[in-house]
Amino acid sequence: MVKLSEVEISRAIVDTFLRGLLDNLEVDVAVAGGGPAGLIAARELALMGHKVAVFDRKLSTGGGMWGGGMGYNVIVVQDEGRKILEELGVTTKEYSPGYFVAGSVESISTLISAACRAGVSIYNLFSVEDVMVNKGRICGVVVTSSPIEIADLHVDPICISAKYVIEATGHPLEVLRKVVEKTDMVLNTPSGGIEGERSMNADMGERALAENTVEIVNGLFVTGMAANAAMGSHRMGPVFGGMLLSGRLAAERIHRKLGEFPEAAL
Repeated sequence: MVKLSEVEISRAIVDTFLRGLLDNLEVDVAVAGGGPAGLIAARELALMGHKVAVFDRKLSTGGGMWGGGMGYNVIVVQDEGRKILEELGVTTKEYSPGYFVAGSVESISTLISAACRAGVSIYNLFSVEDVMVNKGRICGVVVTSSPIEIADLHVDPICISAKYVIEATGHPLEVLRKVVEKTDMVLNTPSGGIEGERSMNADMGERALAENTVEIVNGLFVTGMAANAAMGSHRMGPVFGGMLLSGRLAAERIHRKLGEFPEAAL
């Protein structure tokens, strides 16, 4: 067994991390938010051959799926969501006709692992604090360290160039709100602005997700709960089938766009 050096351990961490970050300063797709919709979208895009990085402000990437409902770590999915989970190897059981349950810890840890194995780079403790805009389209994100952000320290961020950005921060719409606040872009919504999240209605919220998974401004897609919050649809609570389907749909739509993407747009 090699004699361990604390400095060599530190060197291995810092060198490996910074090499990876340098390689991801330019990506095909930057995903803001590492919940189920963002992770599925990132994995699908990576499997299609695209370079993808996910930025999640929390230490424990995975969004709200970890806790199921009120900390009871069980989630519910419909048949379509069950199929996606079972593709990844997650165990599901039918609770009653049309309702399937799965362990939230197994589900989200499997999603994270699947994204990593597909080639997605995941950066936890990274907050997206702004967007980059060029020629009327979103062309990247501005990221900072979450602990620095929380401490409100005046430290400049770094920039990640991307052909497309996915807003997957859920209820807060952290990226889209920056677009509205700092640009004159008109959103692809009924009012041209953020419509806002409506009250709990699991059925209506789930049904609206596919329609709401859109390119909301040039270069920026919304997925998952962020899509419903942007478009004025209902929240769904701890049912996650629509989230998974929305992430897959976002990936398919961006993949088609990337096939047509002009390099001069960067």
